Amino acid sequence: MSVEILNGATITSFVKDEEAFTSWVKKRFATLDEDQDGILSYTKMMKELQCLRVFRIDTKTYPDEVSTLYFCMFLQFDRDSNGVLDLEEFKSATKRIMLVVADGLGLSPLQMILEDDGFLKKDVEWESTKLLLP
Repeated sequence: MSVEILNGATITSFVKDEEAFTSWVKKRFATLDEDQDGILSYTKMMKELQCLRVFRIDTKTYPDEVSTLYFCMFLQFDRDSNGVLDLEEFKSATKRIMLVVADGLGLSPLQMILEDDGFLKKDVEWESTKLLLP
């Protein structure tokens, strides 16, 4: 974990960099796809959704409600309704989530504690490389 400063523009800029974003999404997909079958089931995707901490609900107090919310999110991302996400569906879902988070953060700089393998940390790292370029 590290403490970083970021805002919504950090995330939006990363998502708009198609090459960097796609590369990161492919790596993240491969990490989640532990059995390398090219798809993410709800069980595999649940880990990712939980890491995002999208809902500020106590998962221990309300496990069924939280599980239902995550399942509804998963269904939104499963565009062909086959019960799994392929790489393109995962990319689209990730993009949507990141842009919603960016919108929520706004343009004011925030100091946050970030997980080393989380998408916000990747955004900050990407932005840092852009600041160092001439």
